[in-house]
Amino acid sequence: MMRGVSAWAVAVRAPAPEQIADGRRMQLGEATRGAVEIQRFPLDSVLKRHRWMRVPIVRGVVALVESLRIGFLALNISVDTHTPDEDAPVSGGTWFGTVAFALALAVGLFFLLPVALTSLIRDSLPNSLVFVLVEKVLRISIFLTYIYLVSRMKDLRRVFEYHGAEHKTISCYEAGLELTPENAQRFSRLHPRCGTSFMLIVMVVAIVVFAPLGTPAWYWLFASRVVGIPLVAGLAFEVIKWMGRNRSKRWARALMVPGMKLQLLTTREPDLGQLAVAIAALQAVLVLDAPVEVTDDDRIAIEVVA
Repeated sequence: MMRGVSAWAVAVRAPAPEQIADGRRMQLGEATRGAVEIQRFPLDSVLKRHRWMRVPIVRGVVALVESLRIGFLALNISVDTHTPDEDAPVSGGTWFGTVAFALALAVGLFFLLPVALTSLIRDSLPNSLVFVLVEKVLRISIFLTYIYLVSRMKDLRRVFEYHGAEHKTISCYEAGLELTPENAQRFSRLHPRCGTSFMLIVMVVAIVVFAPLGTPAWYWLFASRVVGIPLVAGLAFEVIKWMGRNRSKRWARALMVPGMKLQLLTTREPDLGQLAVAIAALQAVLVLDAPVEVTDDDRIAIEVVA
């Protein structure tokens, strides 16, 4: 999936006819061998229509919500492409339940569980700052463990390979080279504007946001971690945007290192066929947009590319 300023596109390699003949279902991790199907959609971001939404921090929350929406729509397209014709497409209610469960799991696992575990030893901690630091160490540890375990799942390996293909394709375009699988393969599968780096920055920014709150009663602790999520996400967006503007400077590159290294878990080396799919998606966007030439204001909504 590729996102531009005025459009976004998703390219999916469909199964070959023989792979889904007679109702056969694709096996987990099985590579599709059919043609690449491309769908492009207009992108009318609310950030362009409402000036107040472009206010720092607010724009980050809005951009994140829009990115999540597009991501789930792209996933739905992929699922429908790999579903045999006689099967009904995934219903809207099913997708709503899936999204709600995913968000609840993320909040519970990465925000509520760390504060709950830290609360068990709060009486032995000297002050509120140490409490928050211990909580954040637990949060980052849980996050890294989760990413590592997911990266080891065989059925998600191809997802991470396509993630790497997106990064290589974008880097190839930004370098001004012709978009071919062979050219894209030369680039790193790591990219500074990646959602993986964004998630890690969220974990770090949370320390600054929650530390001043001290250690109130457990119900206020839980409530603050949930209510504070938009603020944390908005501040993290501004941090990654600021780092992106200064990525040519040595100190900024140094700060990007942890997020870049984390992408070693969320990306894999793609093959030429996967790069061809990523290139098809980007070319569908380039028909209408030229992301390298857009202004900083237009780039607000596409800062986190994948």
